[in-house]
Amino acid sequence: MMDYTDRHCRYFLRLLSKHTLLYTEMITTRAIIHGNRDKLLGYDLTEHPLALQLGGSNPQELAECAKIAEQWGYDEVNLNVGCPSDRVQSGMFGLCLMAKPDLVADCIKAMKDVVSIPVTVKTRIGYDHNDSYHELTDFIQTLVDAAVDQVIIHARKGWLKGLSPKENREIPPLQYEVVYKIKQDFPDLPIGINGGVHSLDEAKKHLQHVNHVMIGRSAYHNPYILATIDQELHQCVQPIMTREEIIEAMLPYIEVQLIKGCSLNSITRHILGLFHAEPNGKLWRRILSDPQFQQMHPNSTIVKAALHALQTKELEK
Repeated sequence: MMDYTDRHCRYFLRLLSKHTLLYTEMITTRAIIHGNRDKLLGYDLTEHPLALQLGGSNPQELAECAKIAEQWGYDEVNLNVGCPSDRVQSGMFGLCLMAKPDLVADCIKAMKDVVSIPVTVKTRIGYDHNDSYHELTDFIQTLVDAAVDQVIIHARKGWLKGLSPKENREIPPLQYEVVYKIKQDFPDLPIGINGGVHSLDEAKKHLQHVNHVMIGRSAYHNPYILATIDQELHQCVQPIMTREEIIEAMLPYIEVQLIKGCSLNSITRHILGLFHAEPNGKLWRRILSDPQFQQMHPNSTIVKAALHALQTKELEK
């Protein structure tokens, strides 16, 4: 998710689940080719398994970036064919690529030719008035013919004009049955489902019909829903970490990143939702977000103070 799943967020989420596949923000090909790769592509080794999500439509540029991704150690390259924002459309990538299936196929082939890691696509069930099941199956077949390794489908169509990205995540109705039908019609193609998944129980229901489930903003705003995934879906036997244990494990990372020059807020903003719906969860968010407390605690001590406040129900001044 753009502006969300940066390296700090992914390190934090990895503390909750050791096996869930994490995705980077969507990064444009030209940013990778011409920009600061350490800043754009750097990650902690504990983040594996990790997929790099690319935004682009030039096969040669995508091939170059896929090769770079493999060299940097990423476990998967994902092409975004689902984001509907104006910024993405102006760059000729994202959802508008659903109108150019042959170009998407060329992009997949170009990447597959130069890497051995999986090349996957994230898309939607349709766009604008091009939302018939026949059109979707034609699009998926084009991806299959290009040897795509997996397709993740957001179970809503998208509107290129008239709706904001936020509205595109809420207004078009969810049609999970369409994604289920795609899996039935393409049984050999690994299919993931995305959109409106808020809990592990919901994910389990989807897994009766598809291969994978992608959880986005729900996992960001209420990250503790990931805490039992390893035990329930990956047959892991290690004990489930408490929220407090996760924060304790996060503290050394925060200190190291501050030494490297990262701002405190760039890290703590990702942990605000850890106590979602918990007693004093608002107090946790207030302390970490309040400029007054940030001035009093310019380093990881603010996290310790917030945790102490939750445990004692008192604010330390």
